[in-house]
Amino acid sequence: MPNCISCGRELPPPGDPQSICPECRDAILARAPSQNPLPARRSAMLSMMPVTSALIGVNLVVFVAMVFSGVSPIEPQTADLMRWGANNGWHNLTTQSSWRMLTSNYVHVGLIHLLLNMWCLWNLGALAERIFDRWTYFLTYTFCGLAGSLASVTLHPTRPGAGASGAIFGLAGALISALYLGKLPVPPRALKSILKSLVTFAAYNLFFGAVVPVIDNTAHIGGLVSGLALGAVLAPRLTSPPDERNSWRRFVFIVAGAVLALAFELARHLVLRQFIQQPTP
Repeated sequence: MPNCISCGRELPPPGDPQSICPECRDAILARAPSQNPLPARRSAMLSMMPVTSALIGVNLVVFVAMVFSGVSPIEPQTADLMRWGANNGWHNLTTQSSWRMLTSNYVHVGLIHLLLNMWCLWNLGALAERIFDRWTYFLTYTFCGLAGSLASVTLHPTRPGAGASGAIFGLAGALISALYLGKLPVPPRALKSILKSLVTFAAYNLFFGAVVPVIDNTAHIGGLVSGLALGAVLAPRLTSPPDERNSWRRFVFIVAGAVLALAFELARHLVLRQFIQQPTP
């Protein structure tokens, strides 16, 4: 059972996305000046969702920096996106630019793209902060973002890609597996409702990505599949004692990292062969 990060009390079952208990939350709000409780409410919210707040903060900082450097906030050019770390198979797999598979998760193609992704991350993150510990959440998000990027550059090596959606789909997949397989102390009715919402979110957005040509659905699928797999492996130990849970997490992500490295080498071989076999004009 998760504990309050402030006082150590046991928290209510997942479903109410809190990481501090009601008593501590009330105490935080009570210490705020009576004429302006907003700062205390904001502080309490950030303490309840530290990983989500940090991820959203990094995305916002990158976007603001891009705009101040002269990049269009509505329709950025491909060259600008590449300069700021967007994904591209040829660069990633044939040069020393594999770092783009990570940085592309924090680069967005305009304000609308950013806001939609951050809204999804905020909602999924509220649940993830309750189901996973902070490191499991962050590592799952990062791994699924990398897996989505790798899937994208392997199947579309000449198409630039950017955005957090692969990581967000991965987070949704991990939550689906964890809730379905994890034997968490969640009331059956609430569990069914949460799972239905998560599956609907994934299905609707995959369908939307399939009918809108500019959306990189390959990254979505890569992130979702990797998240489902990670969540399934992590699920049995989510309610284990902290030491056992942490040891299992380390083992899982070491193996996952090795698998991702092997997949990267295979993708590089496939992309290089594809370019070599192209007829010369």
